[in-house]
Amino acid sequence: MDPSEHTLARTLTLKSVVLFGLAYMTPLIVLGTFGVVADTTGGAVPTAYLLALCAMLFTAHSYGKMAAAYPVAGSAYTYVREAIDGRVGFLVGWATLLDYFFLPMVIWLIGGAYLQAEFPGVPFWVWILGFIVLTTALNVRGIKTAERVNDLLMVFQFLVIAFFVLLSLRHVVQLGGAGALADTTPFANHATTLAGISAGAAIAAYSFLGFDAVTTLTEETIEPKRTMPRAILLVALIGGGIFVAVAYATQLVHPGSVFTDADSAAFEIARVIGGDVFASVFLAGLVVAQFASGISAQASTSRLLLAMGRDSVLPRRTFGWIHPRLRTPVFNILLTGAVGLIALRMNVATSTSFINFGAFTAFTFVNLSVLATYLRSRRAGDRPRVLPYVIAPVTGAAVDIWLLAHLDSKAQLLGLIWLAVGVGYLTYLTKGFRRPPPKMDLSEDSRTADAAV
Repeated sequence: MDPSEHTLARTLTLKSVVLFGLAYMTPLIVLGTFGVVADTTGGAVPTAYLLALCAMLFTAHSYGKMAAAYPVAGSAYTYVREAIDGRVGFLVGWATLLDYFFLPMVIWLIGGAYLQAEFPGVPFWVWILGFIVLTTALNVRGIKTAERVNDLLMVFQFLVIAFFVLLSLRHVVQLGGAGALADTTPFANHATTLAGISAGAAIAAYSFLGFDAVTTLTEETIEPKRTMPRAILLVALIGGGIFVAVAYATQLVHPGSVFTDADSAAFEIARVIGGDVFASVFLAGLVVAQFASGISAQASTSRLLLAMGRDSVLPRRTFGWIHPRLRTPVFNILLTGAVGLIALRMNVATSTSFINFGAFTAFTFVNLSVLATYLRSRRAGDRPRVLPYVIAPVTGAAVDIWLLAHLDSKAQLLGLIWLAVGVGYLTYLTKGFRRPPPKMDLSEDSRTADAAV
């Protein structure tokens, strides 16, 4: 067999990778979670996003360093396994599973909250079940979203965001004149506290999930050692800039943190700035974005479980099974949909915190991986620069740990329980740590092969 059949073509430029990262982040999500972050920060949403951006930039720098050191399609699991230890890498990979399991649920929860705000007579569970049934059915049948459709979706999202910001600024000028645009109240007010901002930043970080996902394109990127670090930083910086700007404009329209329903606050603001017509457009944009994002997230989760099943990290007969006719990992898809039912008993703030527990754990250890790489290089006689290999990653890790400590207490408890289960499972797989830990095949080759089914 021709080896080239298993080699991915390097065709992606810096621009292509950055656009992929921004699409994965779903820019409209800043409005989807606006009310929750406002409620947590006491009406200082832009400040929370600024703090989250600082944390993400340090961490993005570390992801760039590791992507350059290991120019293969990877993840936090891969970097930690190679730079620190296989057992630690396994547990970091285990922690990220919390992200994968809860991400579709949060997407459906946000979409359901906004639909209920528009149609209060329809029970909330109807929207959640509707999202789950439709996305699960599409994924079971193997539906794929074409790149052209994703591009159109991105254009639609940016148009909705642009109109939202412009209408917000017009509303502010009409009420208070041009001088009102320079108001600093959205950044700090009498209700602002460091604890509130930190807790808000811990939730706001959910919006940034995706800047690290571009590492999965390493094997398809031209000059990855040069392109990938730049792309990771640009995605975090551009995405963060959008989030801060949109949050500032929105907070100008609605100072403070009092809403009829914090989970669907932006819909309430959309009606204020643009009337019922724009509110409907905004709702359509958000729901379409959440629906498409949910399909992708559920598909990604099922493929990750499939890869782990094939590696026997999880029971192979169950998680590694592919339906003979549909050629899709049906059990994994159904399991992800079943986990989404938890949304019926959750709110946006707590559920995003569950995701961020795994994310901050991964981010922390990627930063520590850069430090470990520095120490290893020193022992080998090299002298890497202290600023990018020590100061920057240590700062990033410290900020990530700080944000981790300010997550919802329920999320912290669940995360620790999940890690404890991971330790027990690793002990079982390694026969009491007498055998090497199993390797999760998260390579792009594996994911591409799985996606083909």
